[in-house]
Amino acid sequence: MFAITTDWMSFLIIGFATLFLIGELLVNVKGIFSIIGFGFLTVYFASSLDPGMFFLMVALYMMGLGLVLIDGKIINDGTLAVIGLVIMIISVGFTAPSWSSGLYAVLGVFIGGFLSFGFLKVFPKRRMWSKIPLSDQLTEEKGYSTMNQSYYHLIGKQGYTITDMRPIGTIRIDESEYSAITEGKWLKRDTPIQVADVDGTRILVKDIRERTKKA
Repeated sequence: MFAITTDWMSFLIIGFATLFLIGELLVNVKGIFSIIGFGFLTVYFASSLDPGMFFLMVALYMMGLGLVLIDGKIINDGTLAVIGLVIMIISVGFTAPSWSSGLYAVLGVFIGGFLSFGFLKVFPKRRMWSKIPLSDQLTEEKGYSTMNQSYYHLIGKQGYTITDMRPIGTIRIDESEYSAITEGKWLKRDTPIQVADVDGTRILVKDIRERTKKA
């Protein structure tokens, strides 16, 4: 059986596992990344664990990974992301044969996760993330417009973000607040935006500063 003989190997194995597994969820590569990612993950956990603990730690790692993706794409408040990261860190850290190897593995989780977003620039993005409903259950009393009406009159209007867009968030236009989505880009709070397109209740916005830079 494969054995991790040096600490830095933990960094490479877990880094590649996280890179490809998150990449599989972000882009459409027909399952290729998931096979590669599970391969690296299997090598890491199988090198140190008996079969019973192997399946437990793999399940913990995947659960943590799922929580991070759910928070980043749907909830956007950071709570589930933190919980997910902690679970992933526990699963790889406790599996490592030494504390230094565990630190390398934890570093691999962060580096691999960060680098996985680079796949969005190379491969087609999964449509599943574009189909997430923008239904925040907002009310008129809170200053939000009803989600049942058309927003076509907003096309071309300018405003600014009142929450971070990751890529879903909240914008303000003409003293009204709306849920909106970017083209996959993350924008910080108070970023000036313009409504580029509307599809039912789906409001697509762009960063005005990008247009200014191009001009």
